[in-house]
Amino acid sequence: MDPQAVILGVDTHRDLNVAVALNAYGQRLGCLSVPTTEAGHAQLVAWARGLGAIDRIGIEGTGSFGAGLSRFLTSAGLTVLEVDRPQRRNPRAGKSDPLDAERAARAVLAGEVRVLPKGGDGAVESLRLLSTARRGAIKARTQAANQLHGLVVTAPDALKAHLGDLTTAQLVQRAARWRIGAARDPLPAARVAIRAVARRYQALEREVRQLDAELQPLVRALAPELLAARGVGYETATTLLVAAGDNPGRLRSEGAFANFCGVAASSGKTVRHRLSRLGDRQANRALFLIALVRMYRDERTRAYVARRTAQGLSKLEIMRCLKRYVAREVFRLLPRAA
Repeated sequence: MDPQAVILGVDTHRDLNVAVALNAYGQRLGCLSVPTTEAGHAQLVAWARGLGAIDRIGIEGTGSFGAGLSRFLTSAGLTVLEVDRPQRRNPRAGKSDPLDAERAARAVLAGEVRVLPKGGDGAVESLRLLSTARRGAIKARTQAANQLHGLVVTAPDALKAHLGDLTTAQLVQRAARWRIGAARDPLPAARVAIRAVARRYQALEREVRQLDAELQPLVRALAPELLAARGVGYETATTLLVAAGDNPGRLRSEGAFANFCGVAASSGKTVRHRLSRLGDRQANRALFLIALVRMYRDERTRAYVARRTAQGLSKLEIMRCLKRYVAREVFRLLPRAA
């Protein structure tokens, strides 16, 4: 590394980014706070270039507060690395934004950070935005269904007798068509409340269908081979694509992808297949669902389960092994264009 090279570490926040610059020997060159605007990003780059040639930049929170800065720096041709926010801190080490930024810079300088951030500027980013909205709509729809049944349980007996045995779909369909008057007494008030929640459920159902209509063509265009794999549906494919990002080349190997998904085997003297507890939990869940489908519908997987069961492995241990095999297959099917 050039002795005059500059290593940056950035601690990101909603309104302010704090950067610390180090030289190749780890000496602190300066600290700067800038607003989280395009002008602030440009100011940060100009300040760092005034100290020397920028070698690498480590940013905390590239998937949240640091997303805009990461995109700006990458578009400027600079090397940006993703720094994980520490889960546990040593209370004696102190806590401040400049200290956090300096820790990020020193992690980059020590070679502890090598992962590129997600691109956030392509089709996968569109998938992320749409799937986030869809996930929120599904959660709200579930809450509406629970509230609907709760209202029926506590409704006056005259109303409860007609609605108590209906499924959610039947209840929504019937209640949404009600014609009601003023809610002066408990019975008409219950009808007003139930109809309102039923119509809310219908609106959320339409929202989910609209989002699915946008998501599914994107997934088919991005990863048709992944979508064609056994046990992979639109939802699991979307989750895995979003986890990998617009530039899946940042995950250098199949082992790195497995570690990212929390299914990489860890070291130890125990005989059973031990797995890392770290990683993207949504991606881990997607691998679990794929493995679960294959356990019941894929002959090869069923034969594998039978063989491993005969060897004395528990269902949990077999599932751990299956998720690792699925991760290997999924990695090969991800679009490789960076």
